[in-house]
Amino acid sequence: MKVLLVDDHPLIRDALRGVLADLVDGAFIFEASDCRHALRLVHEHADLELVLLDLNLPDRNGFVVLSAFHDRENVLRALDLGALGFIPKSAPREVMANALRLVLAGGVYVPPQALAPAEIKADRPVRPSSPADVGLTERQIEVLSLLVRGKSNKAISRRLDMAEPTVKHHVTAILRALKAANRTEAVIAVGELGWHLPPGPE
Repeated sequence: MKVLLVDDHPLIRDALRGVLADLVDGAFIFEASDCRHALRLVHEHADLELVLLDLNLPDRNGFVVLSAFHDRENVLRALDLGALGFIPKSAPREVMANALRLVLAGGVYVPPQALAPAEIKADRPVRPSSPADVGLTERQIEVLSLLVRGKSNKAISRRLDMAEPTVKHHVTAILRALKAANRTEAVIAVGELGWHLPPGPE
């Protein structure tokens, strides 16, 4: 397995290298301290399986997924751009390891800080306590469970043995029920609501 660490702080790279060494036996870990070096490594190693990127690099104002900033806006933007996880640099080693383990297993990691619900007002309606409360069927709950783990419609159709257009129909219904504009907002909504979804069929 090939992994690329991109951060201008050597201590951060050292810490991440240690976490990855504990998670993946025999991983080939490449390091870059700036965007130019990182891009060269990406071109040289097209088979990279995981890239951990800093938010602010010295030679580029790029947007990335490893950051000291973990506000909701930054997290949403990273996920919208295709990131499979957003790990705050302040996270303890165990949290970093669990987040990386989840991403490597095909899931999506969102820091709890970004999922903190807004202050509840007295006149706010009671939040739905389960997917069924917003009208999702058992089949749609299975689709949602795989969706929040980062699975594509094609992967969901294979896992659930259903036609891809049917999956798209279920995803549309899920987004409507969660009042989400896209899959990223659906993942955030599930976290905010505190739903514990079943793992889904294997």
